[in-house]
Amino acid sequence: MMDFDVAIERILSHEGGLVDDPRDPGGLTNWGICRRSYPVVDIRNLTRDGAKEIYRADFWEPIAATVADPALRFQMLDAAVNHGAGNAVRMLQRAIGAAPDGHWGPHSSALLAGMDAHDAHLLFLAERFDFWCALSTFNAFGRGWTRRGAANLRYLAGDN
Repeated sequence: MMDFDVAIERILSHEGGLVDDPRDPGGLTNWGICRRSYPVVDIRNLTRDGAKEIYRADFWEPIAATVADPALRFQMLDAAVNHGAGNAVRMLQRAIGAAPDGHWGPHSSALLAGMDAHDAHLLFLAERFDFWCALSTFNAFGRGWTRRGAANLRYLAGDN
C-alpha cells in the first residue's frame, strides 16, 4: 500500500537539502520547497518535518491521495512536487487522452479507470520526460531529472 510515509521518503531522497543555485528559477530551495512558491516560509531554516507537513497538505492530500491506483499515487505526488500540481494533473490527462485542463473530474477518472494501468503509468512518465526536455533549464538540470525519472521507473516496477 502506497501511503504518505513511504512516498515522502522517496520524494525527500530526490529533493535533498538546502540549495541556492542561481540557474534555478525557484530560488533558494530546501527539501524541494522553494522560495518562489513559498515566499513566507523561512526556507533556509525549514526542517525535514516542516517540509513533510507542506508536502502532505499541498501535494499529498489534494492530489496524490485522490488517485486510487497505489503505484500512480506516488508518481502523481512526485510530479506535483517537481512540476506543480496543475502540471501533474495535465500530464496525467494527456497520458489518458483527456482534455488537459488541470482539473481532475469524473471524465478523467473514467478514462483512467478504463485504461490498462501499466499503459497509464508509462504514458504518464513519458509526459514527464517530454516536459523536462522542453524546459529551458534542461542543460543545467536535465541529468538529475533523467535520473529521477529512471528511479521512478524502478519504483513503478516494484509498486506494480
